[in-house]
Amino acid sequence: MSADTTPLAARMRPVDLDEVVGQSHLLGEDAAFRQALNQGQLSSLLLWGPPGCGKTTIARLLAEHAGLKFIQLSAVMDGIKELRQVLSRVRDIQTLERRGSLLFVDEIHRWNKAQQDALLPHVEEGTVVLVGATTENPGFQIIPALRSRCWLLTLEPLEVDDLLELLERALNDKKRGIASRGLTFPSAALKAIAGASSGDGRRALAVLERIAASMPDDTSTTLDEVTAALGRPDLMHDRDGDSHYDIASALIKSLRGSDPNASLYWAARLIEGGEDPMFIARRLVIFASEDIGNADPRALTVAVTGMDAVHKIGMPEARITLGQVVTYLAAAPKSNAAYKAMDAAIATVRKTGPLAVPNHLRNAPTKVAKSMGHGQGYKYPHDFPDHIVEQQYLPVELPDATFYSPTSQGTEKTIGERLRWWKARLKDRQ
Repeated sequence: MSADTTPLAARMRPVDLDEVVGQSHLLGEDAAFRQALNQGQLSSLLLWGPPGCGKTTIARLLAEHAGLKFIQLSAVMDGIKELRQVLSRVRDIQTLERRGSLLFVDEIHRWNKAQQDALLPHVEEGTVVLVGATTENPGFQIIPALRSRCWLLTLEPLEVDDLLELLERALNDKKRGIASRGLTFPSAALKAIAGASSGDGRRALAVLERIAASMPDDTSTTLDEVTAALGRPDLMHDRDGDSHYDIASALIKSLRGSDPNASLYWAARLIEGGEDPMFIARRLVIFASEDIGNADPRALTVAVTGMDAVHKIGMPEARITLGQVVTYLAAAPKSNAAYKAMDAAIATVRKTGPLAVPNHLRNAPTKVAKSMGHGQGYKYPHDFPDHIVEQQYLPVELPDATFYSPTSQGTEKTIGERLRWWKARLKDRQ
């Protein structure tokens, strides 16, 4: 393939580890991983990071640095059959070339447990140095046995300054880049490209290449022209990936922190990223009970009604309803007392087992039940002053168990005052 048809991002791949931009926490001279490399230590690795942060490039450079044969598999396209073929090739390389191999498995999280298990013994025995690349959390996607035998390295999205360095390299490199075309990009235009690339170096270079392709040689462009070419930003939202859970988590934590502006922002990120609006609505209903509870009982009504409205009207109008619910919940007083109370009660049930229902609380629909004393001695609260009466409602083994402790927030403050008043009134009657 000629240089003209090779993508710019491929042409500009770093040729050594020192040329890699970003990831200084791993590749800087003082980084533990870089020091291990300098001492000739390269164990199997898992590279976890977003697209375009340099996982494949680093894997290639590690193989070259260590004098290993670089072999690549794609977990999307390849399976156990291809893995066996590669392992046979690895043995031939060891015998004929007298060197080891680095097996790079791209998107390794796509392999199921059986496929990962097939790789495990070869990592344990050192048949290959494994470098697995994943955009998803290895704690969820990689089997524990394989994780425990690999050094997990987390790669960060490239900073704007890192992306600017890549773009300027491409503009100034005559051999691999596009310097020979004499194109001029103002710094603001390059910053716009970097800012729209979501920390993805490959994306930044692809955008630069696309814009450059529309320009005659020895010409300049402007910020407005670059902005128009960029179009609407890609929010890089994956409805089944880490970004889905990270942004949803940010929404819930912003609601819990009573910050309506941050809550709206993260809700907008989910909406603009193509998230199912019903997923957002369901999370808001859960939040209304978990984090607001009886501090504002209306919150649950607002959330449930909002979910029903979202279901009935759909997008794009449902965004308006979601905005109303998000702002109401963010601004509502907060209490997790009811949530904690239920979990405490469940924990007690699991610990104590099926304690007997006190006889006076049992149902007595038949003569046989009544003859057994079911319902006998029950005091009907409405027959007593203030509609309360002293009697045992918990199992006899748990006479003083307390699960619910109302907070002083919102309506729950009133609930707490009422419970204390009832307790005082019953004490006065004794």
